[in-house]
Amino acid sequence: MPRPLSATIHLESMKHNLARARSCAPGANIWAVVKANAYGHGLERGLRGFADADGLALIETENAVRLRELGWTRPILLLEGIFDGSDVALLAEHGFNSTVHCIEQVKMLEYTRLSHPIDVHLKMNTGMNRLGFRPGEYAAAHARLRAIPGIRHITLMTHFANADELENERLSIREQVRRFQLGAAGLPGERSLSNSGGVLQQALLSEALSNDWVRPGIMLYGGTPGGPTAAEYKLRPTMTLASEIIGIQQLQAGDAVGYGSSFAAPGPMTVGVVACGYADGYPRHASHGTPVLVDGVRTTLIGRVSMDMMTVDLTPVANARVGSKVLLWGDGLPIDEVAASAGTIGYELMCALAARVRVREGALGQPA
Repeated sequence: MPRPLSATIHLESMKHNLARARSCAPGANIWAVVKANAYGHGLERGLRGFADADGLALIETENAVRLRELGWTRPILLLEGIFDGSDVALLAEHGFNSTVHCIEQVKMLEYTRLSHPIDVHLKMNTGMNRLGFRPGEYAAAHARLRAIPGIRHITLMTHFANADELENERLSIREQVRRFQLGAAGLPGERSLSNSGGVLQQALLSEALSNDWVRPGIMLYGGTPGGPTAAEYKLRPTMTLASEIIGIQQLQAGDAVGYGSSFAAPGPMTVGVVACGYADGYPRHASHGTPVLVDGVRTTLIGRVSMDMMTVDLTPVANARVGSKVLLWGDGLPIDEVAASAGTIGYELMCALAARVRVREGALGQPA
């Protein structure tokens, strides 16, 4: 028998969340973001779950080629653009859209003859200070791209640093929109501003957010960048991680649990050992109190997460036994809640799912 740990991917939830993105940004085309192996869900599943998207967006050029091999014929956007002059040929051969965020990428396009016309997304740095041209440099970069034979359409693009907060005291979404409008004034081309946070805030910012394309990522996978919960946004979980109890220990007051003996029993208690550890992608830094469900009953992690196992408090779980079902996150326990308790974000938990974890597809509510 295989080890009793598995991740279930809910394709119907992926389709539902894509539809929610459309309802939040009516009239906009959608780039469904499938970078990082579709946030740990698998590239092929991302393609099927987001089959109704207008385009797919990712970082990895090799996976962009793979999407074409899998039969995706609609647009593909490389979110970081090209990394070497030799990549220019890939853009033309496969019809990829490329982000252009620095003068070096402009030069690569200028120095290489394109065999077929391509479309690009010109990125503006409106305060995130990772990639992109500053507003005052933007028009000049746009003019250089327009002068390149083979550049067909130029989409104007930026990325929000705090899209989950309308009025961040350091850099608000409204301030980034203002900077974008200033730098893009008078320039032709479609606009692409919103990531998941921007899409979810679209209704509150409709007067400012004019998006021809939006780029939802985490919301498509049932998580949020912050603020209201996924359930409040009517998003559904797309990944459920489940395991079983494989051992039980009876502790007395003062007995310690796990490496470092970081947890000591305050009194008599029952401890369950779960077949899941940091080598499976569960965060090692998850602390005492991180929620888990055992046989549908809410309880908590205790002690340190080890490579292959973790320990949970079974005291509140009547009739717990070896073989009891354990839900670590997903359908019944929001991944964002687990992540927050562990001091991280849902993105990391999804992307960290290890290759040794069995992955299958199933509907919400289906037994793991």
